[in-house]
Amino acid sequence: MDARASPATLAQQAAVPSSTNLAINTDEIMQWIIDLRDPSKREFALLELSKKRDSVPDLPLWLWHSFGTMSALLQEVVAIYPAIMPANLTAAQSNRVCNALALMQCVASHRETRGPFLHAHIPLYLYPFLHTTKVSRSFEYLRLTSLGVIGALVKTDDKEQLLVVINFLLSTEIIPLCLRIMEQGTELSKTVATFILQKILLDDTGLLYICQTYERFSHVAMILGKMVMKLTREPSVRLLKHVVRCYSRLSDNPSLTLDARVAQGGAGQNVKVRAQQALKQCLPDQLKDLTFKNCLKEDPSTMNWLRQLLTNLEIDGQVLHDEELLPK
Repeated sequence: MDARASPATLAQQAAVPSSTNLAINTDEIMQWIIDLRDPSKREFALLELSKKRDSVPDLPLWLWHSFGTMSALLQEVVAIYPAIMPANLTAAQSNRVCNALALMQCVASHRETRGPFLHAHIPLYLYPFLHTTKVSRSFEYLRLTSLGVIGALVKTDDKEQLLVVINFLLSTEIIPLCLRIMEQGTELSKTVATFILQKILLDDTGLLYICQTYERFSHVAMILGKMVMKLTREPSVRLLKHVVRCYSRLSDNPSLTLDARVAQGGAGQNVKVRAQQALKQCLPDQLKDLTFKNCLKEDPSTMNWLRQLLTNLEIDGQVLHDEELLPK
């Protein structure tokens, strides 16, 4: 597994391994795409196409524009619904639907098919998988591969496309779903879910949405705080990087205020609370001291974001003065 790969890519590498060095036989690939329409041949076609997804640049276009292909992939997704409630998903069922989801991620990651994929509201069909909480490997791979599809949508440098994606995601329940996985999931699921939240926060629309009410802001801050506590026991350089990046983004705007409701004389009253001040009050001490020194030495970019976070909040933490962590 490539440690430099994005969280969305890591999700697929873990759940559905691909083969990038296989020779490309276009006729064979076209036949497998045709075979997706035949239920008796679909399972084998899904397996073979998912192996080729990283070695065929035009595969997303062929999948999206070929007759019946996306419908076939959706059929695979919907067919699993009865196995998740009650939770009796088998490994074979999980592997098969994860192969279909791997092809969906392939479509979601391509700049020419990302928009149509989103406009068809296909991501909504994956949300039932993100609602699952069973910890078996079959369910974990299902959640992880589903997160990989959402991660592929937000992993774009096209600002216009990203805004469309974020506006769509904010109209759905993706943030509470990601927050639950960030709190309860495995390390890799947490990493992908936190990456998705980070990408949403990095856009001004997403940041304003999170900071629109004190309740939303405090929920995100609470989950990030719990993750920091867990990271003190089970360190992860990659996960810490995304957690710090989320915190840093929440501290970016000194004029940003939260709408909070406080009790006064038996009635509620709306007040304005500065986001930076609220964040300063709840920032874990472990991000100020040397708890994560080893992780920060290993990843200087995370230390840079942490330095920016503490500077924004006007916190003079011990971590800022350690000689081994000072900027080179």
